[in-house]
Amino acid sequence: MSEVTVTSLSNLRNEVSYGAGRTLVTDEPAEGGGEGEGPDPYTLLLAALGSCVSMTVTLYARRKGWPLERVRVRLRQRRVHAKDCAECGSKADDFVHHIERAVELEGDLTEEQRARLQEIAHRCPVHRTLTHEIAVTELKG
Repeated sequence: MSEVTVTSLSNLRNEVSYGAGRTLVTDEPAEGGGEGEGPDPYTLLLAALGSCVSMTVTLYARRKGWPLERVRVRLRQRRVHAKDCAECGSKADDFVHHIERAVELEGDLTEEQRARLQEIAHRCPVHRTLTHEIAVTELKG
């Protein structure tokens, strides 16, 4: 189980504590009222997804003994009206958060291996979390 603690610092800056004494700072860009001292929450969300995709694909290729050398995941997020996003597949009447991504694979891979790794990219745990129901509740204790 993962756990983080977020503590406000000044203005919109926060310190995120995780693991054994590890921290990072989050903030909003200046145009959003922050100071640009760290990534904003949506950047962290995209980073979590991209990191999970990269790790999942790398571990799968390693287990198969495939010559994957590098994974690059590019992501964009935007809020769009559901009716304006045919590929989103949403039945909602309001807005959806649409994430676009591209997974680039480097290495001497066959076309079959590349295709399989692209399939595996959709199976990373964070991708599954984001595409399934999420419950956020009060932390007890």
